Amino acid sequence: MREAPEMDYEVVFATLEKVCQDNISVFCGPSRLPHGTAVERLVTCVKQIQEHGRALEPVVTSFTAVYHHYDFDAQTPGNGYRTLVKVLEACLLHIIHKARYIASSYSNPFFRVDHNTSEMEAYCSALCQLRALLHLAQQLINDNDCGQLYSLQDKDLSRSFVQEYSSMHKACFYGRCLGFQYSPSIRPFLQTVVISMVSYGETYGKQQSGLGTAALSLLTSGKYVIDPELRGAEFERITQNLDMQFWKSFWNLTESGLLTGFNRIASKQVQVNFTMTVPPVTLRLPLASDPRLSVTVSPPIAHWGPGPVHMRLISYELREGQDSEELLVLSRAKPPPISTHLPWVQKQPRSPWLLIHFHGGGFVAQTSKSHENYLRSWSKELNVPVLSVDYSLSPEAPFPRALEECFYAYCWALNNCHLLGSTAERVCLAGDSAGGNLCITVSMKAISTGIRIPDGIMAAYPATLLTTDASPSRLLTLIDPLLPLGVLTKCINAYAGIDYQTVQPAMGSSTLSTLSRDTAMLLSDLTQGASNWIQSFLDPRRTSGRSLSRSSSQRQTETHMSNQASVPNSGAQLCYPQGFEPLRSESLAMVNPTSCPVIKNPFVSPLLAPNSMLKGLPPVHIVASALDALLDDSVMFAKKLRDMGQPVSLTVAKDLPHGFLSLYQLSKETDVAAEVCVARIREVFETTENFLQPALIGS
Repeated sequence: MREAPEMDYEVVFATLEKVCQDNISVFCGPSRLPHGTAVERLVTCVKQIQEHGRALEPVVTSFTAVYHHYDFDAQTPGNGYRTLVKVLEACLLHIIHKARYIASSYSNPFFRVDHNTSEMEAYCSALCQLRALLHLAQQLINDNDCGQLYSLQDKDLSRSFVQEYSSMHKACFYGRCLGFQYSPSIRPFLQTVVISMVSYGETYGKQQSGLGTAALSLLTSGKYVIDPELRGAEFERITQNLDMQFWKSFWNLTESGLLTGFNRIASKQVQVNFTMTVPPVTLRLPLASDPRLSVTVSPPIAHWGPGPVHMRLISYELREGQDSEELLVLSRAKPPPISTHLPWVQKQPRSPWLLIHFHGGGFVAQTSKSHENYLRSWSKELNVPVLSVDYSLSPEAPFPRALEECFYAYCWALNNCHLLGSTAERVCLAGDSAGGNLCITVSMKAISTGIRIPDGIMAAYPATLLTTDASPSRLLTLIDPLLPLGVLTKCINAYAGIDYQTVQPAMGSSTLSTLSRDTAMLLSDLTQGASNWIQSFLDPRRTSGRSLSRSSSQRQTETHMSNQASVPNSGAQLCYPQGFEPLRSESLAMVNPTSCPVIKNPFVSPLLAPNSMLKGLPPVHIVASALDALLDDSVMFAKKLRDMGQPVSLTVAKDLPHGFLSLYQLSKETDVAAEVCVARIREVFETTENFLQPALIGS
């Protein structure tokens, strides 16, 4: 698709100046309106917006003059610098829209001055923080070589970035301004996720079951719906302070039978869908250079010795081999759910294609079950069996356990493709986020082992650099509701094995091993939850501490100048303009920068791999998102492969967050992005030479 014409930012800033002046004239003119302190707050806020706009215009002009140098190519505009400017544009357009409404509706008897003032204050706070991010990006662009998005050598700058994240105010991005930068169709979903997360965080750690905690969260979520400032403050607290087990527990709610049941109703019906456990036996595979010779592949052994590998087989049609006794004996369900008993089901011949999938989840959460929705669709649209690997998760199973299991599953699939309903004439690896990383590193391991490499890779928003090194897109972790820096570093440290003790999982255990017990406890937890919910409104000691009679954005506005000296050294190190300082959080975030040598292992961070380890990779098709904090991972890795002469394509989806495949069927934009992923996989199967032209989705 062709890129939409760029916004004329000179017009945007001129319009912002005009609407601000219109509001000041309305509320400070001869006929001043009797709205009391709310009007004073509004005028103060509008004047601050006006100041930010005047300061930002030359900054944006400097970025628009150079940010094309950081794109993958002229046909694929996308990098963190472009994204920061687009996010700022979205914020300015929201402010302009709201300011026009206020100026035209203030005399309406139903005009809610307090509500509209709070809206403007929230966006003023967001604008202030975005101004700070653009100044940080300016330092990146000045310190890095032209075309380089990461400060891999400047450790002081990366440490300063983490320090700034730890101290900067973030709550405004999770309250009234939540999701303003994304496609409007997915904003309600993001609001639901954030409300669910803060409600779950409030009840997390109490003596209740997993589903019971979720039930109690449902009953306590009402206050976060009606009070966006409280929601933002709680979300900031959660993302800064709660431990890895909270995130695992929350993300794994997507594995619950209730949610996956809804997904299965909405998704494509398939003839084959069952999980299986492959025992740890040594495999022999032919050498790619000389099939007369073979190489031995050992089962996964890291941390606790040889162990089985769990997988899920999905096939839209029943194919030869999929109902064989040799395969069904591996099934974890008795009997396995295969539609062989239905008279109208005809067994199809083996497919020449095989799709092997590694799911996302930050290396710490989820399984193939929460990714079934789009995998079922892929199996139907591509007419191919899909093998999805349920690799062991961190922190209990840090690197290299997941890589070993995924590589073993790949080798097992090559040897046993006839059981999977495929002849494996062409094999494609596909994965999202952490799964995209595993697609690349499994292929690297195949090269180093000397066995057949896959015929291609489709990696959606892959993590290719598992460090906290600064880049313009990673500045988005300050405002990203799905991938805050505090959470990202927890996932990276867990995968690297930092500060965690590995625990061998019980044989046959799974993410949902306690689900039936949780269901049994649900009713009592609901009762207790209702009591606690009512008590939270009746007990003044509990409500007074959380009362926000004055909005947090208002307090931030009033204390803007006093915060200038609240965080020593951080502002001075990063050279903010004189007289400007971003808003600061009331408490510092607990962020442990990734410093373990493991994260620089090429099989952990393939962006750091020497060219010799990447030479020979199959065609790599990357589908990234312009609003993803990991966008620069995709751009820089694609550039690295291209400069080596390796076949690679990059497609950038607009207005979507990290993890858009999990939002499949939620909006038109996510469906279009998912269709591009399917097109890239199809290309791997159908051709070996020509790439689809990379594009900017959603133009």
